[in-house]
Amino acid sequence: MQHEKRVLKRVHLIYYLRIFDVDSGVNIGHLVDITTQGIMMISEEKIPTDKEYSFSMKLPDIISGREEINFSAHSLWCKKDFNPDFYVSGFKIKKISHQEVKTITALINAYGFKSQ
Repeated sequence: MQHEKRVLKRVHLIYYLRIFDVDSGVNIGHLVDITTQGIMMISEEKIPTDKEYSFSMKLPDIISGREEINFSAHSLWCKKDFNPDFYVSGFKIKKISHQEVKTITALINAYGFKSQ
């Protein structure tokens, strides 16, 4: 499967925000970096690829009047992290409201730093 080239530069946050599966309510991982088009997550379990997920992400503070954001994402890849006890996975955000995009942008502006 050929992946689309990333258009937006990844932004790391000063927090590893918790990501929950909406259907099960289980914390499946922590956010590593984010754009308004995708995320990278670190988890203890291997994430199946080419699958749709519904995620809820808890925010570090109330941002744009919200304590969490909800979005659907498609898993593109998963590999072992530098620490072999963890996996890192990449997701393309599929369904997200305009308000959620504004919240992600505010989150990046408040808590982000650009990777090199």
